[in-house]
Amino acid sequence: MKAKDSPKTTWKPYCCSAENKVFHSFSRCRPSKSEFSKNVAPSPSFRRMSFSDLSRSSSMRLNEDIQSFGPDLFDFKLSELRGVTQNFSSNFLLGEGGFGKVHKGYVDETMRSGLKPQPVAVKLLDIEGLQGHREWLAEVIFLGQLRHPNLVKLIGYCCEEEERLLVYEFMPRGSLENHLFKRISVCLAWGIRIRIAIGAAKGLAFLHGAESPVIYRDFKTSNILLDSDFNAKLSDFGLATMGPEGSNTHVTTRVMGTYGYAAPEYVNTGHLTTKSDIYSFGVVLLELLTGRRAMDKKRPKSEQYLVDFARPYLTSSRRVRAIIDPRLGGQYSVKGAKEVALLALYCVSLNPKDRPKMPVIIETLEGVKNLKDMAISSGQWAPPPTQKTARNAVYMPKESKDMNGGGRIYWKQTPVKTVSTKG
Repeated sequence: MKAKDSPKTTWKPYCCSAENKVFHSFSRCRPSKSEFSKNVAPSPSFRRMSFSDLSRSSSMRLNEDIQSFGPDLFDFKLSELRGVTQNFSSNFLLGEGGFGKVHKGYVDETMRSGLKPQPVAVKLLDIEGLQGHREWLAEVIFLGQLRHPNLVKLIGYCCEEEERLLVYEFMPRGSLENHLFKRISVCLAWGIRIRIAIGAAKGLAFLHGAESPVIYRDFKTSNILLDSDFNAKLSDFGLATMGPEGSNTHVTTRVMGTYGYAAPEYVNTGHLTTKSDIYSFGVVLLELLTGRRAMDKKRPKSEQYLVDFARPYLTSSRRVRAIIDPRLGGQYSVKGAKEVALLALYCVSLNPKDRPKMPVIIETLEGVKNLKDMAISSGQWAPPPTQKTARNAVYMPKESKDMNGGGRIYWKQTPVKTVSTKG
């Protein structure tokens, strides 16, 4: 539903149980009007239902039920989505992974009244039993109700027989993962990295800031998408779940997420809180700072797990210099790098209570973005002897020149084949 201005965010989805991953039973989740803010108005026609009801219902019945969750979403036909992607042609492939494939397409008002002409990303989910359907349904329910500049916009969906598709706004710069780690990519400038971190933090803060907080549970570079101006938006809400309520301090769930990003207390106990997302955010900060993956089996054993490798280097500017991404070529703020390193250190604290909340993280990053004490101009950086110019070129758009892992537990797989969008 479309958001309206409200001084207080009070949001609770129609389905709020965190058991068995995202949803366990719809039957207990009928909300009262007091559970909603003006941001998300309740559907007057909402009726009680269980997940099994949805799972067994026909496509037509399921589409009717989904309209209760996302009345602003468009219900597309499979034939329409085949048409806009040229039958899911490999020429339009944007990415591929454990979730399925994503293709680029184009929609306009000739398909639906009120549909804005725009490029879109069409995700064709690889449905394997009930779990795949749950992830698809989670995205429809969460993104069908949540609207924020730093969350990717869900435009519509398709549910025909066994097919499950989602239609999102198209993000022309692709994922942060591609920009940081693909060999064909040009290095992101320091200022762009901070901008991305701030945008992602604002998206996460929006989720955590609701009266009934949403735990994202899969915060990582491949789920941070970038628009043409490098504004970050969070995508893929298949693992999202509701946070603890009342006197509860955590929710207990089946452990799911991505190795290298998942908080250790969650991996060890299944206890999930918003602080689990904070840990993942800290890992992404380290990736932005170092240019290294959260988990990289190709590196020496002592360097494979980024958090363990980087932790001893995060307490001083001199030590941070030893792990800063060499592709930046000294074009980074010395003070800013130290602040980001310390922030990341707090975020990945082994004690969840020591991790900062999102408003503090945003305030810290906002204070870093305008610092101009470049390492290369202050004599605190020297190029490594084996540096290659082409490999270490720093991408700085004209409008931004002065802005200075691997495995899984239960786990959806990280995309293994991507086609980065050239901007």
